[in-house]
Amino acid sequence: MLKKLCAKAFPKSLWVFHCNTGACNGCDIEVINVLTPYYDAERFGIKLVGSPRHADVLLVSGPVTRQVVPALKKLYDAVPDPKLVIAIGSCPSGGGIWFDSYATLGGLDKVLPVNFFVPGCPPRPEAILYGVAVALGLAPKKIAPELLSQVHPEQLLQNIEKS
Repeated sequence: MLKKLCAKAFPKSLWVFHCNTGACNGCDIEVINVLTPYYDAERFGIKLVGSPRHADVLLVSGPVTRQVVPALKKLYDAVPDPKLVIAIGSCPSGGGIWFDSYATLGGLDKVLPVNFFVPGCPPRPEAILYGVAVALGLAPKKIAPELLSQVHPEQLLQNIEKS
């Protein structure tokens, strides 16, 4: 269903708005690096915009701090529907190195609905481009999600012994 929505909503270009929620700026540097002529994300129609009202996608980096939650919700509401939220880096994926800090709530999915996660600390520019391409349906997923709570411990041991 999401692929059909993306095909209708984003046929020619993808305008992104980048938001930092309290990160160390490592992921921010890599996101900006993707937008330079070296990686040339504009050839895929990806363009950075200065206002969330013009964006199709919200790129979020950094752990979600308690202070930024109200502003992040306002930002999410400002992006017109249909919209995608992509978490860039390990901090919005689960809190990163600040996952147990008093000032952070953890991952972005505790505050906003996240469509895609791009892991890494910081993720490489190629990984960010690949994550956006998977989000748009331009590239196939290389891995399938698997919940560890649904896997029997003996299966985990067998998988570890095989590798």
